[in-house]
Amino acid sequence: MEEAQDDVNEMAYQMQKFSWVDYVVFVFMLAISAVVGVYWGFMKKQTTQNDYLLGGRNMQVIPVSMSLVASFVSGITLLGSPTEVYMHGTQYAFIIGGIFLMSIVMTQVYLPVFHELKITSNYEYLSMRFDNRVRLFGSILFTFTLIGWLPIVIYVPALAFNQVTGVDIHIITPIVCLVCIFYTSAGGLQAVVWTDVIQITVMFGAMVLVAIKGTLDVGGVGVVLQRNLDSERIEYPNWDPNPTARHTIWSLLIGGLVYWLQANSVNQTMVQRYLALPTLRGAKWSVFLFCIGISVLYCLCIYCGLLIYARFYDCDPLQTKLAKAKDQLLPLLVMDVLGDIPGLPGIFVAGIFSAALSSLSTSLNSMSAVVLEDFYKPFFKRQLSEQQINWLLKGVVILLGCACLGLVFIVEKMGTILQLTMTLEAMTMGPQLGVFTMGILMPWVDATGALVGGVCGLLTMAWWCLSAQLAIANGQIVHPHKRLTTEGCLYNFTIADPVNQLAETTVEVNPVLHVSYMWYTLSGAVVAMCIGLIVSQVNRILGKVHVLPAPKLLAPLLRGLYGEPPHPSDEPYINAYDSKKERISIKNSTSIDMKPINEIEEIG
Repeated sequence: MEEAQDDVNEMAYQMQKFSWVDYVVFVFMLAISAVVGVYWGFMKKQTTQNDYLLGGRNMQVIPVSMSLVASFVSGITLLGSPTEVYMHGTQYAFIIGGIFLMSIVMTQVYLPVFHELKITSNYEYLSMRFDNRVRLFGSILFTFTLIGWLPIVIYVPALAFNQVTGVDIHIITPIVCLVCIFYTSAGGLQAVVWTDVIQITVMFGAMVLVAIKGTLDVGGVGVVLQRNLDSERIEYPNWDPNPTARHTIWSLLIGGLVYWLQANSVNQTMVQRYLALPTLRGAKWSVFLFCIGISVLYCLCIYCGLLIYARFYDCDPLQTKLAKAKDQLLPLLVMDVLGDIPGLPGIFVAGIFSAALSSLSTSLNSMSAVVLEDFYKPFFKRQLSEQQINWLLKGVVILLGCACLGLVFIVEKMGTILQLTMTLEAMTMGPQLGVFTMGILMPWVDATGALVGGVCGLLTMAWWCLSAQLAIANGQIVHPHKRLTTEGCLYNFTIADPVNQLAETTVEVNPVLHVSYMWYTLSGAVVAMCIGLIVSQVNRILGKVHVLPAPKLLAPLLRGLYGEPPHPSDEPYINAYDSKKERISIKNSTSIDMKPINEIEEIG
């Protein structure tokens, strides 16, 4: 047994030889990001809040679109998607259809409202449409989700770096994070967008290199496809209407549509870039370009998953412990096919860390906007100077970045924290989308209804998601995966825990816990909207006055039903700007404040 383990350890060690050329490539990527921060922070100084958070609302469509793809794709996506294909097949690829459906709904419903209001944080909309209570609720959900998600974004690529170099994760993560904190705090959104452009180029280049070289090594595209067809990994759409099926065409199109709506349409990290574009037409174009870019990257990741199986089809590295974790399968393939060519492993690792850097920098910049617009301005009367605002924004970036770096230690020590954090994201996404949808599409919902609906949706999904994850952790629910074998291995190894779980194992648990995770976001949104509608109707029966929201707060398709404001004097109640486009502060606005008192009309 010891001899077998020695063979595996020796092979793993041989794959951890990063050459000096690889290190140079990796350091060069970090240096470029730092230089961009220096340029936008010190040579092209961001003098105002508008410059720092929104690039002066004068960004260009193509760089913003590339930035959107880069920030959405993290190391979790680049490493997790190929693993999904290796373990479960290509059914997940049909979520690309949900992505394009999202682009249609977003550009017709959500984006026009946010863009025309010229807001900085999309949670400002919630105070305009409802009140500051709902705005605070949405901001808190965003904050907790971000704090839980970012340590994973940092930790996962560090695992990949450890797989290919053997360097301890606590050596590399502080270096990478400090570079990211520097250029984000110094250069603002301009630095974030332009480093994203560089990083998405590195990402695509790394994945294309792996795909081409790996395909040549296994014998061509035909061999890749045939081996995956033989193992039934290349799949036709699963039309099963059963919601407990892990992936079906219905859950991936409908559930995927709703998931991507919350991720792209009401998420501050994404909306902030759309608001940085000068025109609505440009913002809509950036949505479609984002969908094309993210779909191409998903296809690359899915093909790399097929490639991993084609390379290890007869000797599963998970069972032999050559790869100690599922997310290390792609780095293992990289060192296997690119390890003999100096510089190429460095490009791949740079690509993985580029994904992490882009996600981290975008999130830090968005969080600074939320702190200023949603946590400070509505509750503190003191007006800050531009210099004070600048220091506040940079301070938030530095403090949150350091906090997330510290949380990496917790992620490493608590093995289940990965599952729990992803569950936290699922718990908050649906209710948040439900609250925004009530505001934009349901004018009869009042502030109390929106708040109660959002809280009920959060509590419902908290019970549902945590219970399901607990059942999975306890082995009460085990999802099947495709067949894996070690029959063709040419080295000695010892199998401690076979992973060939070919049939779903279930113990008697609540049937709702078997529902696919792809329905979580939709379920949270539906619960929030239904409760919000019921509470608003009860308030109306009790005689509480509710007024129609201003037309600009509704989706364009609803505005014709209520007409435009009859007087220019109504505009400040919708979105207040003077001739210099400076924001007029509206303190403690509620739905009843949205129109002058002589125009209040109860919905009848």
